[in-house]
Amino acid sequence: SPTCSVDTYHLEYDTVGARGEATTASAALMIPTGSHPRCQGPRPIALYAHGKRTLKSFNIADLTSQSNEEGLALATVGPARGYIVVAPNYAGYDTSSLNYHPYLDADQQSKDMMDALTAAHSALSALKIADNHKLFVTGYSQGGHVAMATHRALQAAGIAVTASAPMSGPYAMSAFGDAVVMGQVDDGSTENFIMLASSYQHAYGNLYTTPTDILEPKYASAIDALSTTDANTLIAQGLLPRHALFDSKPPAPEFASMTPATQPANLAPVFAMGFGPDHLVSNAYRLRYLRDAQSAPDGGFPIRTTGVPPASPANTLRQDLKSNDLRTWTPTAPVLLCGGDADPSVFFLNTQLMQQYWATNTPSGRVTVLDVDSSGGPYADVKNAFRAAKDLIAFEAILHGARDGGAAAVREIYHATLVPPFCLMAVTSFFDAH
Repeated sequence: SPTCSVDTYHLEYDTVGARGEATTASAALMIPTGSHPRCQGPRPIALYAHGKRTLKSFNIADLTSQSNEEGLALATVGPARGYIVVAPNYAGYDTSSLNYHPYLDADQQSKDMMDALTAAHSALSALKIADNHKLFVTGYSQGGHVAMATHRALQAAGIAVTASAPMSGPYAMSAFGDAVVMGQVDDGSTENFIMLASSYQHAYGNLYTTPTDILEPKYASAIDALSTTDANTLIAQGLLPRHALFDSKPPAPEFASMTPATQPANLAPVFAMGFGPDHLVSNAYRLRYLRDAQSAPDGGFPIRTTGVPPASPANTLRQDLKSNDLRTWTPTAPVLLCGGDADPSVFFLNTQLMQQYWATNTPSGRVTVLDVDSSGGPYADVKNAFRAAKDLIAFEAILHGARDGGAAAVREIYHATLVPPFCLMAVTSFFDAH
């Protein structure tokens, strides 16, 4: 339960964009206060990376905003328990001068996080508040990828990380991208694809000459619009399809079984929503991607072989995904990977592939993997609490007439609402132990 009061500050700092251009960003600095010993004296610092946002005005430091549930949850489990929390809004959001967001750009986002940490140290010095030289890194969804990339960058820079806990992140970007294009279309895929295309075009300039090289003409303007407009607004204006990433017609007969994919069966309804006649990505582009995936397959999907990204992909999006795939490094500090194996948005495949990659090159016990949607073993209290919450959601859906046992209701909130509090519970326990 919360022990400390929380003082929240809004920091602005210098950082860089995807091409190394000078820009600015902002962050929340949350400081525990109060009479309890955990709230006073030198305290540990936790760097937190938030999940995907499509509204430029997002500010995680604004705890009065009804849309900032993530910030409120973070304040409750972080500074309220004695951690100094540094939570960047990321370049492109809030007061940032950057006119785009470098979404899932591992290099830029880790620099952004480290620049926020530097700014926080300066602010703490000015406030005459000391840290105890323990540094933790965590984040959820997009922030899971950012957190892992940041741990990697801090380690490479010789900055000691006490422990990290990425949650439900798309770490294995090459495999995840291949899974989506091979018909396992994730929930939220149209937003994700537009944000990724915009980000990587800014970073590498290699995805297209004109947006219609990859998108259906009616949606080509969405690439630039999403950087300043909420996705729901674009959908309402007919500038972005809500679900259909791909055409319901296969790009070639051999890919009919991927249009959509039907396995794993529990996620088949999600995959099916990603296809339709009014779709975002052109069939010609999907076909080019699939041909390259045949020629240069990922070692983790669809068949687990080497477990690593493809050696020489020719498709430029696959090249960019490989550049941001985190199956490249070995942590020297303890890591907890938390998620749920029925996640319809960021597939648990990402966590499993990181687990497989690290199993061969890290000491036993260095990496802990927690599937909150399982039973028994470590973190049983977290798993039991998750199961109770999941069952309650299903039960309420049945009471309101659901005929699928509540499965759709659970899927709808699984990634954004159901998993996060239980992973945060586990992360807090994990960090407390270090």
